[in-house]
Amino acid sequence: MNDVARALLEILLWGMIGTWAMIAVMYASQNFGWSRLNMPFLLGTGFTADRREANVLGFVLYWIVGWLFALIYYLILAAIGHATWWVGALVGAVHGLLLLTAILPLLPYMHPRVASEYDGPTPRRTLEPPGFLALHYGYRTPLITLVAQALYGAILGAGFHI
Repeated sequence: MNDVARALLEILLWGMIGTWAMIAVMYASQNFGWSRLNMPFLLGTGFTADRREANVLGFVLYWIVGWLFALIYYLILAAIGHATWWVGALVGAVHGLLLLTAILPLLPYMHPRVASEYDGPTPRRTLEPPGFLALHYGYRTPLITLVAQALYGAILGAGFHI
């Protein structure tokens, strides 16, 4: 098997495993009452207002996005020239910080169903905005998000052979 095929298989395999692990951490945190952040649901509601459809569609889309990010992580780790669990975890933690400080606070301006902190909910915008560090979804949300992202990165870093 050539290097490109091996790399693609690693990206698909470890991207799937890492995404499942990240989703498991996030769902467990919801069920324990530690956080209300549900990234697959937020992703799904960007395309449909039906909550049931949003959950299923969001899960599928989140899985695909997990693979796309696995490709990005592979490229980052290849550029660094070092793939270990701790380097992957560090990349994941940086990704989590970017998510919490830049991406999620912009959600009300990009997502058709997330309310604005300034204007509040409307008949169409019914989802609560995440706020700074996604604290509107619970005070443990930043820590859980960082742990989930670091776990994702650690799995990829441990699995990739660069």
